[in-house]
Amino acid sequence: MTLERPTRARRKQVDRRPRPAPRPPGPPTTADSASSVLSTSFTMIAIVCLWMAAQLLFLGSISQHRAQDLLYRELRGDLAGATAPVGPVVPVGDPVALLTIPSIGLEQVVVEGTASGDLLAGPGHRRDTVLPGQVGTSVVYGRAATYGAPFADLTDLSAGDEIDVVGAQGSTTYTVLGVRRAGDPLPQPVAEGAGRLTLVTAEGSGRLGAIAPESAVYVDADATQAFPAPPGRPGAVPDSEKAMAADDGALPLLALCLALLLALTLGVVAARQRWSTVLVWVLASPLAIALSWASTDVVMRLLPNLI
Repeated sequence: MTLERPTRARRKQVDRRPRPAPRPPGPPTTADSASSVLSTSFTMIAIVCLWMAAQLLFLGSISQHRAQDLLYRELRGDLAGATAPVGPVVPVGDPVALLTIPSIGLEQVVVEGTASGDLLAGPGHRRDTVLPGQVGTSVVYGRAATYGAPFADLTDLSAGDEIDVVGAQGSTTYTVLGVRRAGDPLPQPVAEGAGRLTLVTAEGSGRLGAIAPESAVYVDADATQAFPAPPGRPGAVPDSEKAMAADDGALPLLALCLALLLALTLGVVAARQRWSTVLVWVLASPLAIALSWASTDVVMRLLPNLI
């Protein structure tokens, strides 16, 4: 008995039989989910840490320079319109004077307030002292290493160097008396009708001295003539506005930033289960960077104000 070979028509019938539909992909396994959570978490941590370091050392300067441009325009407009502040009470963050030190190439707008957040925009005037250019002692704080580091070269000043201040009442020129540190004798009391400007920043030792300062350093400068200071200024400032102080009031805001970062991380983990990893990170990275920028600004408020 011989077997018949299937004809071409029969082979076509066989080929036309419906093929089984492909099985849909199953849900991700526990191992896949754990791997996604870990990789996403480590990526988010890396983005935040790298951005924070870059912002502290480099990008913060861009932010500070932008703030200074805006403050300069505002102060120039106030001076032209005779609306610049003369005290005794000035809203925190408002520009109060233009500070220029030719010997170290410094020109900065001084804002009101010396809390760590206030000094992100530039040097700050301590609110329980007279404004720069007025009779009495005016104290101005400035950062030494971050956010533009306006007072980084303050210790290069020497006796006889000049400091120019332009405020609402006019221009005042101070002459530097010298640089002093903790334990050094204080200068003689300011003469009647004269003004003194004390600039304060931080310093440390070693390679990390700039970002890990150990103590405050002061530069005193006197002007033989100064403008009258109106009475009624605050008798003291909060601890957060003193030298080398931090602002603990920023803790709730830091908690909010961390909560938003956690929510973004969980959102990325969920999105990676449905879409490609590349697409998810293309969309999520700008949000992560924006939150990292905001978080770094908040962290700076929790660090000493003179860093």
